Amino acid sequence: MKIKEGFELRNVCGENIIIAHGIDNIDFTKVITLNDSAAMLWNAAQGRDFKEEELVELLLNEYEVDAPTAHKDVNTLINSWTEAGLVEK
Repeated sequence: MKIKEGFELRNVCGENIIIAHGIDNIDFTKVITLNDSAAMLWNAAQGRDFKEEELVELLLNEYEVDAPTAHKDVNTLINSWTEAGLVEK
């Protein structure tokens, strides 16, 4: 899967916010914010094809979390990115 073109992560006043570029990506009805761990995973996935398992490994290496929790959290995150139209599978 891959993050769609036209989206980037910016830090605005201490908040990690996804910014859309291009008329096709702009939706003023929602603002997408990410916590620090989700922002770390976004930065790792940005600009390349990635697999869910890669993001799980990054989460396991960066945070003190067990494997089942990391899998659940990454799956939830990818599903929310997909529902928001940020990811192509």
